[in-house]
Amino acid sequence: MKDKIKIAVASGKGGTGKTFLSTNIFYVIQKNKHNAVLIDCDAEAPDALAFFNPTLKKNSEVTQQVPVINTGACTFCSKCHDYCNYNAIFIIPPMKIINVIEELCHGCGACNIACTFNAITEKPVPLGQVSTWTLNGKTSLVEARMNIGVMSPVPVIKAALKQIDHQSDIVILDSPPGTSCPFIHTVSVADYVLLVTEPTPFGLSDLRQSVETLKLINKPCGVIINRSGIGNNDVIEYLNKERISLLLEIPFDREISELYSGGFLVAEKKPQLANELYKIVKKIIFRHGNSSHQR
Repeated sequence: MKDKIKIAVASGKGGTGKTFLSTNIFYVIQKNKHNAVLIDCDAEAPDALAFFNPTLKKNSEVTQQVPVINTGACTFCSKCHDYCNYNAIFIIPPMKIINVIEELCHGCGACNIACTFNAITEKPVPLGQVSTWTLNGKTSLVEARMNIGVMSPVPVIKAALKQIDHQSDIVILDSPPGTSCPFIHTVSVADYVLLVTEPTPFGLSDLRQSVETLKLINKPCGVIINRSGIGNNDVIEYLNKERISLLLEIPFDREISELYSGGFLVAEKKPQLANELYKIVKKIIFRHGNSSHQR
């Protein structure tokens, strides 16, 4: 396994076992002596660190420039409001009222360009933090964590993705749930997306959305069914119809649930699961690793 690869572990909905798979796959890779990094991109509720005992290396604040309007210089022409695609500038020209709604601002700078009266400056607003952690003396874990009240985790996720160590052979991305912008920004940098689902109507519905989204951005994917046995065969029938690889079925098992809820790495306690996960990683790297494209 000499290829370099970035694997995103994602799901169309929360609670399917995405972090469960991300942390256990990362553990298995490290156990087999590979240089790997796990990036927790679920910035609204990151929890991958709970399964390890890392040492904090660095904590960086993520900020965004938002406009500050000098009402003394402002002519209330409304150009800044018109240029803003996010409705972040509230203005009532006849009453000479203008305010910046910081929660809606995306920091694009369009309003600053629009203003020809030098009435707009900018200030940094904190959005969250990106922390890097070490295991066994190596940078192995990166966590994106957005501040409470921030509207979008995307800027924090982008900052975390910039921490990808190009010296690492394997990068595991614990993606945010759903198929909206946080999901897109995470999987867009991946070479392969491992989708986690459950054999239920909800699981199938959200799996469809994930698959269709990945088709649009041309990302290869495979599926792991978690809690197999609790629902029906609709997910398997869908995968067969779409010719999507079913990589593994993990049974609905009380022991697995107890281990995971207790903060333990299940692959450490269940060698069979560890072996199956390692086989999956090797198969993905063989087919989708960076140097495999040149074979």
